[in-house]
Amino acid sequence: MSERQYLPTCQLGGYRSRASNRVARISGPAYREAMFPLRDENPTELLPFVTFALILANVAVWLFVQGAGSGQTFLESLCQYGAIPGEVTGSIPEGTTVSLGPGATCRVGGLQTGSVLTSMFMHGSWMHLIGNMWFLWVFGNNIEDSMGHARYLVFYLLTGALASAAHIVAEPGSAIPTVGASGAISGIMGAYIVLYPNVRVLTFVIIRVVALPAWVLLAYWFFLQVMGSRAAAAGEGGGVAFWAHIGGFVAGVVLVKLFEKRKLVRAKRAGHVLTRDEMGRWDRW
Repeated sequence: MSERQYLPTCQLGGYRSRASNRVARISGPAYREAMFPLRDENPTELLPFVTFALILANVAVWLFVQGAGSGQTFLESLCQYGAIPGEVTGSIPEGTTVSLGPGATCRVGGLQTGSVLTSMFMHGSWMHLIGNMWFLWVFGNNIEDSMGHARYLVFYLLTGALASAAHIVAEPGSAIPTVGASGAISGIMGAYIVLYPNVRVLTFVIIRVVALPAWVLLAYWFFLQVMGSRAAAAGEGGGVAFWAHIGGFVAGVVLVKLFEKRKLVRAKRAGHVLTRDEMGRWDRW
């Protein structure tokens, strides 16, 4: 098995990531729709350092691996680390070239399952990165608070992988690289709607800020993904991997009870701050 090879055929100069929708599918929350969460009214007990670390990792990859979305570096990152469904399923023959835009192609190198993981840390534009990281911060810190640090990290990576699997099943022969953290973030949102459906989330709705129950905001977001998948099936998807969002969200709903720590969740729901003795040595992990 050979590795993928990025093949620039001309100098791209100022080619910016705002064109990325034409060269890759993005996996990112529909943060430009009518509702945008600002913060939740759900204080945390643990320092969410895994959530911090995930945000920093995504930002670092964007800046230092993807060149902040500009030129050859950005396109090469899509080729090397984006998840290509047809490559994972083996339906694209080794050596096939995939267009990444004007003057740039990616030569497929055979089965590359590792891209399911690496694609979670890639993004298609500044707005794609910022939107994903904002959703991760708003909802992720409380899920980390409810699982402990180690379980939360495993949950994040697992739901992200299952989200990629859902997209691959939906488009098994696609040659378009898929990038974005929101398959995993969708899993976090699925967990949130199960654990804290009635927590109020301050949400920007069109021209005003409204406190909505989490289940209203998240159910609306999920509805958008379902409708988006239907539009994509009709050829109007706009380059968004809707099935990754749906798969990640469903995975989060299904798996959260296997990962939650009931002592932590009960305390949060009751508004009780656990002491170090009450929490125990390992509950935070």
